[in-house]
Amino acid sequence: MQNKIAHAAERKAFELVLDGVMKYAKKDRTKGFVQVVNAIEKVLGDVWSPQAYESLRKFLGTDSKWSRQLSHILDTVDPFVLKTLMLNAGYEGGFRGFRDTQKNAEKYGCSIPYIVLFDPTSACNLHCTGCWAAEYGKTLNLSFEDMDSLVSQAKELGTHNFFMTGGEPMVRKADIVKLAEKHRDCAFMLFTNGTLIDDAFCQDMKRLGNIWLSLSIEGFEEATDSRRGKGTFKRVMAAMDKLHSYGLVYGTSICYTSVNYKDVTSDEFLDFLISKGVLFSWYFHYMPVGNDASTELLLTPEQREYMYHRIREIRDWEGGKPIFTIDFQNDGEFVGGCIAGGKYYCHVNANGDVEPCVFIHYSSANIHNMSWIDCLRQPLFLAYQKNQPFNDNMLRPCPMLENPEKLVELVHQTGAVSTDLLSPESCEHLCGKCTEYAKNWQPCAQHLWETSHPEKVAAEKVAQ
Repeated sequence: MQNKIAHAAERKAFELVLDGVMKYAKKDRTKGFVQVVNAIEKVLGDVWSPQAYESLRKFLGTDSKWSRQLSHILDTVDPFVLKTLMLNAGYEGGFRGFRDTQKNAEKYGCSIPYIVLFDPTSACNLHCTGCWAAEYGKTLNLSFEDMDSLVSQAKELGTHNFFMTGGEPMVRKADIVKLAEKHRDCAFMLFTNGTLIDDAFCQDMKRLGNIWLSLSIEGFEEATDSRRGKGTFKRVMAAMDKLHSYGLVYGTSICYTSVNYKDVTSDEFLDFLISKGVLFSWYFHYMPVGNDASTELLLTPEQREYMYHRIREIRDWEGGKPIFTIDFQNDGEFVGGCIAGGKYYCHVNANGDVEPCVFIHYSSANIHNMSWIDCLRQPLFLAYQKNQPFNDNMLRPCPMLENPEKLVELVHQTGAVSTDLLSPESCEHLCGKCTEYAKNWQPCAQHLWETSHPEKVAAEKVAQ
């Protein structure tokens, strides 16, 4: 009880600070942004380093790209939506929640993720080339009770950020709204194809404030429609316009391949996304998951190095573009390598299987017959955490793509089984598709790592 009272008091203090600073920022943006950083530092203390706060003050307190972007967000996003997401995703999930997950990690002897990704359904209204999602009528679903139980148990351990994919999660939008309404202290992000967004759902998003979206596209109209079906691109653009008119928060989710990597990071494409109100973009490296997956879409070392430099150029403090970007494969250095296996995140499929990652379909735990904490303590997750990072070079983070021998070892060591919903794939077959890629990427990754982190390389040599 005492802990709940302290939690409520701290949240209220954070909320009052946000109210005051957002009001002040409308009068004097740059000074207001500095006040935001000062207020956050007072409330959160040593959650961040003094240098981090100072860097934020430096770049937000001047007429920089990111101070202008923050001004743009204040001008275009509904104030209630913005404040709710900052409270739920920021305070509950990123700060207090993170502290709670760390405490519970010590208590239970396993990592507690601060993001849980789950699939409400395997159903989808599209038939995208290469996608495993089942058709309507031949689906697996997590019931509302399943999702409610998962969120409730995860919250008890400190997790307040939940992402959803599928299939197409919007097939279950009524239950998603119901879930977000029940758990008003959580943030829910949906990876969606965007074609099922309507006014009613936008109104629910605006009313609740704790749902945000990441719309999947492949590039411009020709590239998107060639994979997702004729007319899909125009439907997604109409959805963006609708979301923007309601003052909601949304971005894009982009899988980059050997074919589209330059197109989806071009100035023309990024300028177009920004003009459509897109605030962020998640970039995912193509993964050859599935028995029939092609290896031709895997990038060459030269192509991946291009992505490494290009994403950093886009989001640099100066220059680039006013859109926040993350490249999950090349940004391992900022999160200590692989974040899966419960370290910071894990995945629950529509059958209830708890997997290390949305791309790695192996498990020995299911939410239908195990508690959430026991799912997190499954042998595969504990083995993951014991072996993380899988490589001292954080540009080679994944136990499948860059260190394929590692995943084979972990799966056999722990007795995990394939959880693929359509065509079970052996870990030898999956990782075999990555062996040549990993071998070719290694010297390039090593050169980039030594060039960008000479002090770490020197420390590693001394330690050896």
